[in-house]
Amino acid sequence: MRVVVGAAVVRDGRLLVAQRAEPPDMRGRWELPGGSVEDGESETDALARELREELAYAVVVGERLGPDVPVIGRAGQELVLRFYRCRPENGAEPVALEHLALRWVDADELDGVDWLPADEVLLPALREALGG
Repeated sequence: MRVVVGAAVVRDGRLLVAQRAEPPDMRGRWELPGGSVEDGESETDALARELREELAYAVVVGERLGPDVPVIGRAGQELVLRFYRCRPENGAEPVALEHLALRWVDADELDGVDWLPADEVLLPALREALGG
């Protein structure tokens, strides 16, 4: 089963969310940034790499957040999504290199985000992580 990792990056009581550009059926929906774990790569290393590649953003990956979320990928493959708490490594701002947009949301804004269904499962854990 392929593992996909996502980052719950919290800074100043706000969560970083990313708006998908691809694939067309997900375009415009919001997610926690991240990506696939490559062969021989740890989940935490993969997450740090994905944020560097997609957002030009350095993070420190912390502990797991929420449950495993099983999903079926585009080619019918079974995937499991795993999310981790992260914090920025420095004061730089992320850049939307592969997304339509990025934004920082607080606990009160979580329900107003048009989440991808797999990320929506995490709302209780995200709310707790944001202290809301």
